[in-house]
Amino acid sequence: MIRTLVVDDDFRVSHIHCDYASRIEDFEVVGRAATVAETLDAVRTLHPDLLLLDVFLPDGSGLDVLRRLSSDEGGARPDVIMITADRDITSVRTAMKLGAVGYLVKPFGSADLAERLTAYRELQHRVAALGLAPRTDQADVDALFSAARPPAVPRVPAKGHSAPTLALLHQVLRTAHDPLSAAQAAELTGVSRATAQRYLSYLVREGMVRLELRYGATGRPEHRYRIAR
Repeated sequence: MIRTLVVDDDFRVSHIHCDYASRIEDFEVVGRAATVAETLDAVRTLHPDLLLLDVFLPDGSGLDVLRRLSSDEGGARPDVIMITADRDITSVRTAMKLGAVGYLVKPFGSADLAERLTAYRELQHRVAALGLAPRTDQADVDALFSAARPPAVPRVPAKGHSAPTLALLHQVLRTAHDPLSAAQAAELTGVSRATAQRYLSYLVREGMVRLELRYGATGRPEHRYRIAR
């Protein structure tokens, strides 16, 4: 499990982010914090793997937390995804320089956070899969860097398509170990098979999903869909 600490001084927002994160497979919310001091204490006592960290905190900045964690030579430092309303480019650049692995601007929906967390989980899985090999090749390096940056789903899709539904289907394919049929994608997302088929065809046209044909003993080949790499 990826132990996650949610840091936000707004109790309602913190609760929502905890709820979002806890729904994602392999993520466990181990605590919440509302200040810089609480966050540093929680990191020392809870040993989270990941912080979902706001910039604006009552006793300082989430960037201060990043600085303190970067200078702390004792103990393992958790990864950080900034989740904030701060759109200032200086803050974004500072977060990048201090080692944040993501930056998500409020407001956003559950699908947006799910996509970031899923990308982070995939990155951890790829790192673990490489094991302790002393060297790697360019293909492995490219896969690691692409895993940390999920491909963007169109925010304003074609007429007749809902952006949240599009993001949901894209996320399901991204987390699937094997190609999915339209029926399987429909079951996993709770939409009808016809709706899943229509959205999957759209994602194929956009180049974000690849269509594969699976041939059986008889009859027409079955359409299977996998995320485009």
